Amino acid sequence: MNSTLTSRLLAVTAAASLLALSACGQNPGASAAAGETVTVEHAQGSTEVPANPETVYTFDLGALDTLDALGVEVDGVPQAVMPESLAKYGEDSVTKIGSMKEPDFEAISEGAPDLIIISGRTAEAYPELSKIAPTIDVSVDMANPLESFKENTETLAGIFGKEAEADKKLAAIDTRIEETKASAADAGSGLIVMTSGGELTAYGAGSRFGLVHDVLGVKTAADVKSEGTHGEAISFEYIAEKNPAHLFVIDRDAATGEAGQAASAVLDNELVNGTDAAKNDRITYLDSSSWYLVGYGLNNVDAMIGAVQEAVAA
Repeated sequence: MNSTLTSRLLAVTAAASLLALSACGQNPGASAAAGETVTVEHAQGSTEVPANPETVYTFDLGALDTLDALGVEVDGVPQAVMPESLAKYGEDSVTKIGSMKEPDFEAISEGAPDLIIISGRTAEAYPELSKIAPTIDVSVDMANPLESFKENTETLAGIFGKEAEADKKLAAIDTRIEETKASAADAGSGLIVMTSGGELTAYGAGSRFGLVHDVLGVKTAADVKSEGTHGEAISFEYIAEKNPAHLFVIDRDAATGEAGQAASAVLDNELVNGTDAAKNDRITYLDSSSWYLVGYGLNNVDAMIGAVQEAVAA
C-alpha cells in the first residue's frame, strides 16, 4: 500500500482478526467480519466506515465508475442520464436515491445503506446524510485533479480490499497519459467548449475539464476565465479569433437529457467552420455524460484520456 493510501486510511479496527485472515492467505477486505471499520479522511473530515460495506449508495458517478471497475456492487444511485458504460445502473432494479443535487432522504433512510458517497453536487447534504449512515465526500480537487482522483481511487479500493486491482489500472492510466502527452506536444492548441441551450461556455487550464491541458499537455488556445465549476461565456467570434487547432466539445443538453439543439448544429456556422480545427476535421465531440456527469472514475478517466489521445494523434 502506498504512502498516500496509508495516510488516508488511518486505522483498521479488529487488527487481530485481520492478521489471522492474512495468515490464512485470505483477502481481509473481501472477508471482513462484522464490526471491522476503516477510518477515512475525505473532503469534509474523517469518517469511520465499515470495512467492505454491504449496501453502498453513491451520488458521485465517478465513484460509481470506480467501484464498477473494481467489481464492487453499488446498490443506490441518483436519477441521471447514464453513459453506456454505466447503463445497468439506470435500471429499475437499482434503488434511486434522488437527483444528483437533491437527495431523497426518505428513500435513503429506508434503504439503510452501510456507506454513502457524495461529492460537489451533494456536498451541502453531508451533515444530514451522515445522520443516516457513514458518509464520505470524494470531491476532486481541481487544483490537482489527477492526484486527487488517484487518492479517491485508493481510498475506495482500500475500503473494499481492492488495492491490487486499483494499482494495476492506475498504472495503465499513467502509461496512457505519457503517450498522450507525447502526441499533444506537436498537436497545436486546443479549446474546450460546452454548449447548453444554444449558448457557449469555454473551459481552460485549472477548470473542471482542465484534464485536457493540465494533465495531457494540450496547449491552451486562450486564457479562459473561469470560477469554480463554471467556465467563461463566449461567442462564435471568440472561437474564430482564438482559432484553435483542436476544438473539444461537450453537449450539456445531451448529458442532462434536456431538449436543445445538438452541439454539432450549434457550431455549424461560418465563424466556427473557418477555424483550423474545423478545416482540418479536428472538432472532437466528447461523450457528454462521461465528461459532464461522470468525470473522475477509474474506467472513465481512461476513456476520457483515450478520446483526447485519439484526437491529438490524428
